[in-house]
Amino acid sequence: MSDVMTMRAVPDRSPEGAPAPVTHVIDVAGGPGPGQVFAYVERELPAGGVPAYRAARSSGARSFVLWADPDRRERLARVVTVSADGGVAAFQVLGAHGELLGTVVREKALRGKGWRTRWTVVPPGGPEAVGFKGRIGWWCMWWLLLPLQMFILVFTVLDGTPNNEGGVARGPRRIRWRAGGQLPLEFRSRGDRLHLHAPGFDRRFGAALIALLRSFNTGAWDDRKK
Repeated sequence: MSDVMTMRAVPDRSPEGAPAPVTHVIDVAGGPGPGQVFAYVERELPAGGVPAYRAARSSGARSFVLWADPDRRERLARVVTVSADGGVAAFQVLGAHGELLGTVVREKALRGKGWRTRWTVVPPGGPEAVGFKGRIGWWCMWWLLLPLQMFILVFTVLDGTPNNEGGVARGPRRIRWRAGGQLPLEFRSRGDRLHLHAPGFDRRFGAALIALLRSFNTGAWDDRKK
């Protein structure tokens, strides 16, 4: 049975004057039942605070902390950027004591080794798994329909009817990682779910991976101005 990980925002119910709470959690479900909170994730800000973080992330850099509890008492993992330049960003996922849990490389579409965004995941001692964002067929259909989508967008903007604002459909986002003919990981766009198919895959690494994936989506969780 695969572990299934999802990420969601939680409401801020902290009293006025209290330290800012962790506002995003990662749930894990090991079966058909409801999931449970596995990690509390937040940005790890540099010396320059939020402005410096947002400036760095524009090049592809990311920096996260995953906590075991909402009070930040026990750290599960960290995501650090090794390099980010030219549309290619490399990350390390480190455990609570600095041990390497795995590496992730994101190569932006048309910047790396193809016209789809490529994600490469390597656990310590494990095989390299490569996944591409979206299926070729769905991307072809999306590009063919793009002129029609733009027409609908312009029409709804000029229409002025309340609650009739349209938009361009999101591009395909499903990712299937392949390693030696196996399918160890899969990100499904419906529900934004990361499936850990490989037996014994480190949940900390999986939680870090879904935080990274969601940080590159439209409306990224880590791009807040506060």
